Amino acid sequence: MNVVQLKDLILQKLKADTLEFNEKFDRKNETLRIERKDNREGVSIELNKLLNKVNKDKKFLDEVIYYVTETLKRMGREEIGREITEHIYPVVRSTSFPKEMKTGAKFIIEAHTAETNIYYALDFGTGYELLGEDSLEKFELTEESLKFHAFKNLSKLPIEVKKQTVQDNDFYFISHQDGYDASRILNKGFLDDMHGKLEGEMMIGLPHQDVLIIADVKNEVGYDIMAQMMMQYFAEGLTPITSLSFSYRSKKLEPVFILGKARDYNKNKGGK
Repeated sequence: MNVVQLKDLILQKLKADTLEFNEKFDRKNETLRIERKDNREGVSIELNKLLNKVNKDKKFLDEVIYYVTETLKRMGREEIGREITEHIYPVVRSTSFPKEMKTGAKFIIEAHTAETNIYYALDFGTGYELLGEDSLEKFELTEESLKFHAFKNLSKLPIEVKKQTVQDNDFYFISHQDGYDASRILNKGFLDDMHGKLEGEMMIGLPHQDVLIIADVKNEVGYDIMAQMMMQYFAEGLTPITSLSFSYRSKKLEPVFILGKARDYNKNKGGK
């Protein structure tokens, strides 16, 4: 099964449930948008990620169909505001990322660094939707309450670290592929714990949405490796954020431009 076949199968199953909806297939990004016809609220499904899970377990697709169907039904009821707080997360984006939805509504945005901003997303299990300012009234939430719950949910996400050592420098990769790997840079407790364990300078990279890199830089070669790594991951990511690294000092993030030299570190690279 490929992405197009999966898309057709999802639509077939949804139509069999007599649910009225509009669909939009983004072939480039391999996403399927399912929306209610009455209020255009909906769910975005990342087909490429879902395909891997479905190929491993065919029953997983039925769970997704059930989740999409029930979510669309709930979007027609006012009580969703009370349920929604458990599914809101902060996500990090580049400062060049759009500030408004296609409808013209402004996203809920908070400054993070000179290179990044924080957005807020509603998670649907197989993807998420960035929230606009109009969501506050719709879900009966204040901006403070939304942010509180988002960071609370983020703090509960697991953090598994894979370590690679290259020429005496240690690189730690966080890549759960859940859409919130880069967002884990917002977990200050985790950053402080890592900082206390490292011997050299702590560098952090979030080249794209699905990876967070922490480096324990102990020599000049370490900066060089980090710079090249960031450029490569940034070029490969579906949702690129920044190719710059950040130093973490005194509990603050500072963007650092490193001019990397041509070296071959790929045979030692991990965490992709």
